[in-house]
Amino acid sequence: MKNLAIATVLSFVGITAFANVESPELDMDNATVIVAQDFEEIEVSSLPEAVSKAVEKNYPTAKIDKAYKNEKDQYKLDLSLEDGTTGTVYADAEGNWIDM
Repeated sequence: MKNLAIATVLSFVGITAFANVESPELDMDNATVIVAQDFEEIEVSSLPEAVSKAVEKNYPTAKIDKAYKNEKDQYKLDLSLEDGTTGTVYADAEGNWIDM
């Protein structure tokens, strides 16, 4: 009986020891923050010529369904291909593809 009481006490002490472990603090100085880019829809006809030509060159069967622009003059383009495939690509004002 004495052994059962000691085992119970030791189990309880072990459980509470784990419960008292503090969570690590978030180090905001070294954290990576991803900010969503706010794009506003624009007319496809108002895209810079360089962006339109980049789509024609790299996606010759694509149609630009929708176009969006953010304050950094970056463009988000919703494309659809002849085979029904759709996707989104991003370009800068000079027609260079960018990763977002």
